[in-house]
Amino acid sequence: MLPDVIPRPAAISPETYRARREALMRQLPSSAAVLLPSASLLTRSNDSEFPFRQNSDFYYLTGMTEPDALLVLLPGEGEDGRGASIEESTEESTGESAGESIVFCQDRDATLEAWTGRRLGAAGVVNEHDLDHAFENAERDERLAELLRGREQLYLPLESAEAIALAEDAYVQAKAGQRRGQAPVRGWQDISPLIHDMRLIKSAEEICLLRHAAAISARAHCRAMQAAAPELFEYQLQAELEHEFVWQGGSGPAYSTIVGGGANACVLHYIENSATLQAGELVLIDAGAEFDLYAGDITRTFPVSGTFSAAQRAIYTIVLAAQERAIAAVKPGTTLKAIHQGVVRDLTQGLIELGLLEGDAGARVEDESYRRFYLHSTSHWLGLDVHDVGTYRLDPDTFRPLAPGMVLTVEPGLYIPDDADIPSEYRGIGIRIEDDVVVTENGHDVLTSGVPKKVADIEALMVNKQPD
Repeated sequence: MLPDVIPRPAAISPETYRARREALMRQLPSSAAVLLPSASLLTRSNDSEFPFRQNSDFYYLTGMTEPDALLVLLPGEGEDGRGASIEESTEESTGESAGESIVFCQDRDATLEAWTGRRLGAAGVVNEHDLDHAFENAERDERLAELLRGREQLYLPLESAEAIALAEDAYVQAKAGQRRGQAPVRGWQDISPLIHDMRLIKSAEEICLLRHAAAISARAHCRAMQAAAPELFEYQLQAELEHEFVWQGGSGPAYSTIVGGGANACVLHYIENSATLQAGELVLIDAGAEFDLYAGDITRTFPVSGTFSAAQRAIYTIVLAAQERAIAAVKPGTTLKAIHQGVVRDLTQGLIELGLLEGDAGARVEDESYRRFYLHSTSHWLGLDVHDVGTYRLDPDTFRPLAPGMVLTVEPGLYIPDDADIPSEYRGIGIRIEDDVVVTENGHDVLTSGVPKKVADIEALMVNKQPD
C-alpha cells in the first residue's frame, strides 16, 4: 500500500506578486528603475546542468521559474522617455498602479523547446504572471535602452555581475544621450535591502506554503526514525528523507541533508553521509523539504537502536528543555538575541550539572566557556531561503524586535568533543533539536510539531521499524 499524500496548498496568486512589485515601486522615486536578473542554468559537467532553482528575490516579485530573464520596474506613471516601447507592446496594462512591470524572457524556439520543454514567451509571461509587458531576450538590448531613457537612479542587486554590467551599459548610453538633452544615469544603489525587508514579514499565503514544507519535512523525519537500524549507512536514511520530500510534491531538499551518526553529529555541517550507523549511538538528522521554493528546516537526534542510554538522555534532556523554553519566549517584541541568551544560560547550567563545566553559570557565560560545547546561534530566519534574508539588527546597537509574520528556527544543541578530559560516557555525543516557528499576534505557532522530540515519544515511534 502506497503512503498517502498530503493535500497541496494553493499557489500564491499572480495578483500577490503584482502587489509586491507595486509595494516596492512605491518606495522608490519616480525617476528610478529597477533591474533584477533571474538565475541562470549552471553547468554541472560537460553538457549537463544542475537542476535549475530560481533566484529568490526574482521569484518573490514575479513567481516565474524560467531561467535567463530580467525584471524591469519603472516607478511612476506616464514618465516621458519610455512611451514608444510600451505602446508597441501587444499587451495593455489595466487599472491604476505604482508603475510598470516589464520582463525580458527566453525567446520561443521550437527546436530547443522540443529538447527542454515549453517556454512561455512574451505573451505567455504577461498572461500567466500578470506583468504589464514582456519582450523576448532577442529584443533586450534595443528595448532596455528605451525603457531606461530618462531614468536617473538605478536600483539593482549589487552582488549580481549581470546587473552591474547592465547598469554600466545604461550609464554609458545615458552619457551619450546628454547631448540630446536626456537626463543622465547618476548612479545605482542596492535594491536588495528593500526587497529583503519585505520578505521578512510573511503573508498568510506564504505561511501556508511554509506550513506545508514543514509538514512534508516532519513526515520525512518520522520515516527516517522508523527506518533507522544499526549497520545501515547514513546515506540510506538520507534516501528515506528525500524520497518523502519528492513523494509529497517537494522539489527535493531545501539544503544539503545532514545525517550524522555518532561523533559525526558533532560536525555542524556534516554532509558526507557515508558512515555506517552503530548500535548504541545517536544519529542527528538536519533536513528539510523545499516546496514551491519555500523551505522546511528540522533537526532531530535519536538513538539508532531505538532507546537512549542514560548519558544520551541526560544531554538530550538539557537541550530539549532549553529549546522548549526558547520557543515559549517567541512572541512580538522579543529579539533573537534575547532568545539566544536564554538558551546559552540554560545550556551552561546543564553543562555544570553534568560536570562538564565548573563554577557559576553566570561566570561561565561571561567567559564563554560554554562555546566548547555550543558554537552556533540559536535562530535564523526561514522562508524562500533556508537561511532567509532580513537583518537581525535595526542598527549596530539595536536588535530587531520580532513581529507577527516573521518565521524563524529555534535550534539549540550540545556537541561533546572526544577529548581525554571528558567522561567517557559523554564523548562524541552531538545533539541538536530544531523547529520552525512563526510569530503570531499573541505569541507563536510551531510549524514542525508533526515530528516527535520528547524522549518517550521518539522511542515509541521507533518501536515500529517500518515507515507507514
